[in-house]
Amino acid sequence: MAKRIFTSESVTEGHPDKVCDQIADAVLDNIIKEDAAARVACEAFCTTGMVTVMGEISTGCYVDIPKIVRTVVNDIGYCDPLQGFDGNTCAVLTSIDEQSPDIAMGVNRAFDSGSDPLDLTGAGDQGIMFGFACRETPEFMPLPISLAHALAKRLSFARKSGLLPFLRPDGKTQVTVEYDGDKPVRVEAVVVSTQHAAHAELADVRKHIEEAVIREIIPARLLDNGTKIFINPTGRFVTGGPAGDTGLTGRKIIVDTYGGYSRHGGGAFSGKDPTKVDRSASYAARWAAKNVVAAGLAEKCELQLAYAIGVAHPVSVMADTFGTGKADDEKIAAAVTRTFDFRPAAIIRGFEMLRPIYRAFSNYGHMGREDLNAPWEAADKVEALKNNL
Repeated sequence: MAKRIFTSESVTEGHPDKVCDQIADAVLDNIIKEDAAARVACEAFCTTGMVTVMGEISTGCYVDIPKIVRTVVNDIGYCDPLQGFDGNTCAVLTSIDEQSPDIAMGVNRAFDSGSDPLDLTGAGDQGIMFGFACRETPEFMPLPISLAHALAKRLSFARKSGLLPFLRPDGKTQVTVEYDGDKPVRVEAVVVSTQHAAHAELADVRKHIEEAVIREIIPARLLDNGTKIFINPTGRFVTGGPAGDTGLTGRKIIVDTYGGYSRHGGGAFSGKDPTKVDRSASYAARWAAKNVVAAGLAEKCELQLAYAIGVAHPVSVMADTFGTGKADDEKIAAAVTRTFDFRPAAIIRGFEMLRPIYRAFSNYGHMGREDLNAPWEAADKVEALKNNL
C-alpha cells in the first residue's frame, strides 16, 4: 500500500474567527428560544476594540444583541482591557435587516409543495452540501481533525482550569498523520501555537504544552522519534484574539467539518436558522454517511446533497465510497434516498432543530460531536439501510 500524509487544523474558542461564530450562534439561540419561527442569518466581525453584528433577521421577539455579544466575549476569556479587546469595553455595532421577501416566499411555501405538511418548507437557498464518515476513530471521523480538535479543547481546558495559568484564549493546533494505504499508522507532525502571558518564558511554554497538552492527547503509539513537534514556532504569541487579527463568521468551515479530508460545499453554518440547508442538510448528510459506514456498507462514505431554493426535495443525492462499498455507489445512493428524508422540514423535525442548541457546536467541530449528543450522530438507520439496499 502507498504511504501518504494528511494534515488538519483546529482552533480554540478564543480564535477571532471563532469568537464571531460563537456570537452569531448565540444570537440565533437567543432568538430561537423566544421565536421558533424566526428566520435568522446572522454574522459578525471583530477587531481591536469592536464587534459588528449584521445580517437578515425576521422575528417578532426582541433580543439584546449588545448584551449577548458582551456575555460571549467575556465567557471566552476576553475580559481584561489590557489585552486590547474585552467584553466590558468593546464597542458593539449592529446592522440588521429583515429576510428578503423573495427568499421568504420560497421557504414559507415550497415550489414543489404537496399535501404533506413536510412539503411546505422549501430550502432556504440553492447549494451543495457534503457529509462524510469513516472508520478511523470511534466517532467515525478522520483521525487528523479528531486529534486537532482534541488538542484545541485541551488547550482551553488547561487555561480555564488553571493547569497552565500563563495561557490566553487564542490558539491553533495542527496534526499531520501518516497513512499506510487507508490505515493511519503514526503522527508525522504536531503544531501548537498558543497565546500566552507576556511574562511566560518560551522554554517553559514549550515544555508545559508538550507535556500537558500534546502527550496527554496524542496516543503514545502514534508518536515516535521521527515525529516533529512545533510549539509557538515564531517564539512569541502575546498579542492575540481580535487585537491581533480581525475575525469573521464562517471563515473556519473546514475546521467545522472534516478538516479538509472530505469535500465541502462552501456554505458556513454559524448564525443560520435550520431552514438554511447550508446547515441542516450538511448535518443530515453527515447522519446518512455515518449510518452507511456503521451499517458496514462501506469503510468510508461521502454523500453530496444538492438543493434548489424554495424547493423541498433535494435535486440530487450522490454517494462516493472510494472503492470500499459493498455495493455500487449508485445502489448505495438509492438506498440512502429511500431511507432518509432530506426535506428541510423533515430534517428540522427529526433533529429537533428549533431549540437553542447552536452555540455549543460553534467550537471544536459540528461533526463527530457525540459529547454533545448531536442527533445527526445517531447510528439509528443501520437496519433500514440494509433492508433498502
